[in-house]
Amino acid sequence: MVTFLPSRPGRLADVPSFDRAIGGAESNVACGLAAAGLAVRWVSRVGADGFGDHLVETVGGYGVDTSAVGRDPSRPTGVYFRTAGDRATDAHEVAYYRAGSAASAMSVKNVDLAAVRAGRVLHLSGITAALSETCLSLLRELTAPGPERPLVSFDVNHRAGLWRDADGPRVLMELARRADIVFVGEDEAEEVWGVVGGPAAVRAVLPEPSVLVVKQGGKGATAFVSAAAGWGLGAPRGGAAYRYGPAPLGRSQSTASIFVPALSVDVVATTGAGDAFAAGFLSATLRELPLRDRLRHGHLWAAAALTAPGDLAAPPGRAHADRLAAVGDDTWGTLRLGPGWTQADPAPEEVRTP
Repeated sequence: MVTFLPSRPGRLADVPSFDRAIGGAESNVACGLAAAGLAVRWVSRVGADGFGDHLVETVGGYGVDTSAVGRDPSRPTGVYFRTAGDRATDAHEVAYYRAGSAASAMSVKNVDLAAVRAGRVLHLSGITAALSETCLSLLRELTAPGPERPLVSFDVNHRAGLWRDADGPRVLMELARRADIVFVGEDEAEEVWGVVGGPAAVRAVLPEPSVLVVKQGGKGATAFVSAAAGWGLGAPRGGAAYRYGPAPLGRSQSTASIFVPALSVDVVATTGAGDAFAAGFLSATLRELPLRDRLRHGHLWAAAALTAPGDLAAPPGRAHADRLAAVGDDTWGTLRLGPGWTQADPAPEEVRTP
């Protein structure tokens, strides 16, 4: 989508002007991974209009392959407006204009399935499933077992305002159970499925994914790994060969779960932090880093988004992030990151709190 960001805080009714940007869970993840130097393809559909041109050019500008993005001559590119306030507050407003958009008409017939399945990891979002019945059918096709299925990453991303009926919770559970890697917020699991009792309770209702990451806001994140898999990710249940080998779990080899605390961050804006966390975790996964470091990279990439305005922020450089991810637990607990930290590239001891 094209995103319109307010020029000042306040109600949508009161904001006089907006700045144009891009938004979308999957495209945010794609841009973050490409900015980090990974080969990424974004597959979607946009209108044959100026906003579609802007999206394709901007996403491509991050280094993302957009060759499989379709242009719809009869449907517009989706847009949305939001307030500047934190999404968690009652004052936050979002106005979606996606009904009848080109992306909402995606289907198994008009999307290049071979292009979608060509990567090592396929990242999907529950937002896409909410757009239309044809989008839901597409996600069911892509998460179905099969010899050509890559490793499937799924971010639940529940958006109550997008679902047309009460089937959202059931559908999101269905898709999550078919995925290999799942990201879900602890508060999100309570909101959509009524799950209380912490990360272990979430794992109890979602035992199928080889890796389940439960995000716990400012507290941290817990990752559960299928003991039966014995790998960092587990073999895809779709039957495809695991294309880049088993990933070591490092210190978590003998455990079924690991918790990594979040960093102390001077927050500028919260939008996009969840997508950045997923991108950081997936980047570290593709590099076969230990599970603890995958979570730490997720936190570091989220910190980059939290300390910058807008939906997208440049991730930290690999060497910088690796140095911070490698520090001891005591040092990790003292880190505090503020605006501009990704460019400063200090030694770990230089970013400790006083």
